[in-house]
Amino acid sequence: MVEQTLVVLLVKLAVIASLASALVRFESFKRTLLREERTLNQRILLAVSIVAPFTGAVAVRVITGTYKAADVGLEGCLLAGFVGGYVSGLLSGVLIAVPGMFHGELLTMPLYGAVGVLGGLIRDAAPDPEEIWSFSPFLDLNIYRVFRYYWNDPRRVLYRSLFLTSIFLTEGLRFSVHAIFGERLLFTLYPEGDQRFGLYAAIWLTTMFGVMLPLRIWASARTELKLAAQEGLLQEARLRALTSQINPHFLFNTLNSIASLVRTNPEMARVVIHKLSAILRRLMRKQVNFTTLAEELTFIDDYLSIEMVRFGDKLRFIKEVENDTLSHMVPSMLLQPIIENSLKHGLASKVMGGTIWLKARREQERLCLTVEDDGVGIAEANLANLFEQGIGVSNVNERLKVLYGSDYRMWIDSKPGEGTRTGIEIPAAADSASSSAARAS
Repeated sequence: MVEQTLVVLLVKLAVIASLASALVRFESFKRTLLREERTLNQRILLAVSIVAPFTGAVAVRVITGTYKAADVGLEGCLLAGFVGGYVSGLLSGVLIAVPGMFHGELLTMPLYGAVGVLGGLIRDAAPDPEEIWSFSPFLDLNIYRVFRYYWNDPRRVLYRSLFLTSIFLTEGLRFSVHAIFGERLLFTLYPEGDQRFGLYAAIWLTTMFGVMLPLRIWASARTELKLAAQEGLLQEARLRALTSQINPHFLFNTLNSIASLVRTNPEMARVVIHKLSAILRRLMRKQVNFTTLAEELTFIDDYLSIEMVRFGDKLRFIKEVENDTLSHMVPSMLLQPIIENSLKHGLASKVMGGTIWLKARREQERLCLTVEDDGVGIAEANLANLFEQGIGVSNVNERLKVLYGSDYRMWIDSKPGEGTRTGIEIPAAADSASSSAARAS
């Protein structure tokens, strides 16, 4: 008899762990766990999410009459209270008790309802909303943490003691009802006539593990969600920081060009200011991380119209862009820093000026962009660490790394006296297919 009961207890823990693991497969449930402050509708939704599998498990026991390990209703009610508050706990207690009530176990509903409310009250007493997720299924580890981390905080010590006590109090309530009314009005695993202390201790410890295991499983799921959210926020922050580096850099250089024209050619300075204002309006009007290649090329045309004021006929710009690439999404302000480098470092020091070629083509599922100039080139000794120098090229490379991870390629090929060629390969995504990705970024 003892061995049979111990096997049932072990299977019961497996059932609880399986139900808890199944619940975290649903994204809506995980998102609900992540919230600490919930509306009434969200509390009801959380209760229903917990009720469905736990009520089903109780129903299996009631219908079959043999699978006693499937009855994990009491633990489900307490969990609903711990996680969702007394509203979720009470509602879960009432609903989970329904199969037992139909079976004639009339004390199930008042007991389960009281346990759910108790769990909610314990949750509300937490000094920190995150406290509920810090418990371990192992009693000795919880005691160790009290002495190791919380001994100087009496409120936390009291709460952690109250939390553990509430689980044993729950099993104490079930034991008391069983002792007074017997198994006819309430289902339990206490064997009739066998009052061995070791067997009773095993049942009480199973209840503690049965509550702690789902909390630990759900806490791990919450941690994964938080890490994913924080990683996304970090990527977004990095991307915004990198983008903010580009725009002031471009503005600073353009203002320098305007300053050089103010005294020598005021009319031309006014023209350049007008073009600059048009570019700035476009930047402020569309604060996104992605744009179509066609829009990016329009921006390049506006930018070069300013630079051509300074270079005059010495600067030539040739585009070789395949039509089927124009609708593909590219990071905004992707090409301008590279073209600016060609102007500043490649052509500015050439007496006769030079030409910049911009090429775009699609190769299978990749979009290939190339910016080439016939400027002074880059010394071979500087090519190795070029991505670590300056703002333009290193910034573009870092943005591509943030947006695409390892699914991109950027390279620079240069020969002194012959010019520089910069290439970028990114996944080819059309406007309609990637607009959601652009918004998410």
